[in-house]
Amino acid sequence: MPERDNRIARIAEKLLGGPQSVEDTTTLRPDWQPLVPPKNPPVQAAVLIALVKRGAGYSVLYTQRSAKLRAHSGQVSFPGGKIDPTDANAAAAALREAEEEVALVASDAEVIGYLPSYFTGTNYLITPVVAVVDPRTPFVANPYEVDDVFEVPLALIARTESYGTYRLHRGNDEYRTWQIDHEGRVIWGITANLTRRFRDMALNEEDGW
Repeated sequence: MPERDNRIARIAEKLLGGPQSVEDTTTLRPDWQPLVPPKNPPVQAAVLIALVKRGAGYSVLYTQRSAKLRAHSGQVSFPGGKIDPTDANAAAAALREAEEEVALVASDAEVIGYLPSYFTGTNYLITPVVAVVDPRTPFVANPYEVDDVFEVPLALIARTESYGTYRLHRGNDEYRTWQIDHEGRVIWGITANLTRRFRDMALNEEDGW
């Protein structure tokens, strides 16, 4: 990995140094409330917020999930998935999933911190892992999981005006999430909410991304 620049160092200082403890997640409310509360403990999962080094700047890596998948097909997401028993920790899980989905080489990534856990209405407890990536090879979408892989400039993500509101209905209830539009793609739901949380927690527009 290249020497970390001052902007990345400032991001790292604002992030959590490790995954949020189990004790700190017991009072989390889901992002939407299901009609029937789940009976089982939340499924532990991890996603990778990859800050990809591109010349003098950075971009954030996203995937468009395969239209063939049963859950969240066709939606934009971060690389990630369930934490397996064989994963050493959340970071290892996020990097493993990124390798499986887009051929991101783990040794090209440096984990710099974590966001607070995110609890979903579908009973997933997500640990967002933030890493700087200096890729030596191109990202390649795994056709069984991902239809496309793309990047959004960090400068766009840092700007408040980049965020709109996405509305969806479940039954008689309306739910709102953040929304980001970029080159004909719509990022919404969990992915947009985590992007905005990362922006609010760690980015400074004045850094000139």
